Amino acid sequence: MTALSVRQIRFRYLTLYGLRWLPSGLLMPVMILLMQERGLTLSQIGLVATAQGLVVLALELPTGGFADALGRKPVLVAAWAIGLGSLALMAVADSFWMFFLVWALQGVYRALDSGPMESWYVDATLAADPKAEYERGLGWAGTVIGVAIGAGALLSGGLVALGPVGPVSALALPVIVAAVLQGVSIVALLALMAERRHASGPAALRASVVDAPRMVGQAVGLLRRNRVLLALVAVELFWGFGMVTFESLLPVRLADVVGGADRAAALLGPAGTAAWLANAAGAALTPCLLRRLGAAPAAALMRILQGVTVVGMGLLAGPVGVLIAYLACYAVHGASNPLHMGLLHRQVDGPYRTSVLSLNSMAAQPAGALGAVTLTALADATSVSIAMIVGAVMLAVAAPLYLPAWRAARRTPQDVTVEPEATAGPGHSGLAPEPAGPSLDAAAAAAAPTPAGRD
Repeated sequence: MTALSVRQIRFRYLTLYGLRWLPSGLLMPVMILLMQERGLTLSQIGLVATAQGLVVLALELPTGGFADALGRKPVLVAAWAIGLGSLALMAVADSFWMFFLVWALQGVYRALDSGPMESWYVDATLAADPKAEYERGLGWAGTVIGVAIGAGALLSGGLVALGPVGPVSALALPVIVAAVLQGVSIVALLALMAERRHASGPAALRASVVDAPRMVGQAVGLLRRNRVLLALVAVELFWGFGMVTFESLLPVRLADVVGGADRAAALLGPAGTAAWLANAAGAALTPCLLRRLGAAPAAALMRILQGVTVVGMGLLAGPVGVLIAYLACYAVHGASNPLHMGLLHRQVDGPYRTSVLSLNSMAAQPAGALGAVTLTALADATSVSIAMIVGAVMLAVAAPLYLPAWRAARRTPQDVTVEPEATAGPGHSGLAPEPAGPSLDAAAAAAAPTPAGRD
């Protein structure tokens, strides 16, 4: 570990990060359309998608303990191998239950994959140089995500345009290529990630499993003691529900507009690339939004604007109007993520930061599963446009949940009261007092764009 320089560690981290997200970019434009091609209705697609959300919900917090006990590298190898298995199964799946298993395996993959690479990068960087500024690499990782997903989406559109190839349909071809790239990613992970493991073996694993319920309970306790934090996590419930509109329903809406799934998939390739560039541009606007509006008001405004863009996707006629609204939606999403995460970080301190971040992520999973079932069923019963409008309303009504954070930011330092259980020392709850004002640096440090599903 110490033989690597900070620059070498950062290069390896960014390389692995890009390889991790490239297959996702290939899948995004075609996954829903492929399931439709294989005979699933929108309602069935919504049901199989719940498998991922429920699995991630169950495993998000405990898998952090697995990474600490077994090491980050073996957990990532296991995660990426499971991801490869899910892609191989997706390529041949032709029934409801096979796709249900595909999404369940994707849930295991995402739960195991969430966090270990970033933790490895920070720890390895500090081991090489305790004074190193690892934030630069974390910021560049956001750019890498956008480029990797955008390139994958562009490649996916090209493959669909070239297909079919022999017995492989045009929509299945990107899945095959994604599986190959996933295999390449595993080889790169084994070669590039160097880790010094401090704990290993069955005893450490058992200890992490036993301790997981206590960590979950303490993380939930933080929400109970801080209404600002509770409101911020509640935003994820509406966000997770509403994101189904532009992650799952947009391809179907575009197929309706252009008159065919293959034509829609071909358009979604370059459109996906442009969307992730728009996402990065939105994230770059975060410092300006913070200076002019403040974190909480800007975050609330983004929730409303995102609802408006989703209404545009549902109502505008013609592919040009739908795609313009789609790009605007991702630009707003890029600005929303760092604003929300900056507010969340300022409410947590101490050893439970990761647990609370996982809890924030977990809140979106059941909401996303409910949204997938509800909105796809509504689309089947009425129309995709109506389902998107309902999802847009859910996105917008989350805006008032930023009011507690806005009120907390307006307090003076003398107004902030720290309860005894939130003070430092033995038994420190990890709960930070509500801040007196917004911190530009804290939110700007989180300004890198993240994927819409926020893995």
